[in-house]
Amino acid sequence: MLDFGVVVANFKFLIVQGLFGVGSFGGGTLRLAIPAIVLGFSIGVFVGLARLARARWISVPATLYVEFIRGVPLVMVIFWIWFIIPQLLKLPIPEYGVALTAFVIFEAAYFGEIVRAGIQSVPRGQVEAATAVGLTFAQTMRFVVLPQAIRNMVPALVTQMIVLFKDTSLASIIGYVDLTKAAQIVNNREIKPFELYLFIAVVYFIFTYSMSLFARRFERRLAS
Repeated sequence: MLDFGVVVANFKFLIVQGLFGVGSFGGGTLRLAIPAIVLGFSIGVFVGLARLARARWISVPATLYVEFIRGVPLVMVIFWIWFIIPQLLKLPIPEYGVALTAFVIFEAAYFGEIVRAGIQSVPRGQVEAATAVGLTFAQTMRFVVLPQAIRNMVPALVTQMIVLFKDTSLASIIGYVDLTKAAQIVNNREIKPFELYLFIAVVYFIFTYSMSLFARRFERRLAS
């Protein structure tokens, strides 16, 4: 017999602390996911542009970074930041700093590839036309290429954001109190794994499905 009373009794801890990160543990799924998306995409734009640069001293390091990061699992990057960086810096790094750094480094490579593909999807003739009327490279990217590229990138960007949101659960392996870790803490005390993990699965689904609906609506608006 299922007993969701454990969810009700611990709802504040699971949602307020585990999801939003408001509490004494300093965790939170959204508190990690939102900055990781913003910073990862911001750096990814520069990575994507660097991949397309004609200068090899720019494009080659960007390509090596993307290919290397895409070839290793996220959990490995988290462990690198958790174990290696503090030893190199001789300074302790809190769980939030480790998780955010790992996610930004990892996701920037994927966002960079999405940006690169989006830019390359813009017809070459449009770039040539912008150059012909006297626009600089930066102006061409800002006013001609990126607005069209973003329209083409929306599905892939949202998919990657959804993947990132779900992957934040991996931060729990270093003790970061996200939604998954909060459920684990409660389960260690209450021993109600099915009810607790079913609840957080529903929470993850609500957020990811909402992101998908928003993306579809945004695509329709851009297409109209």
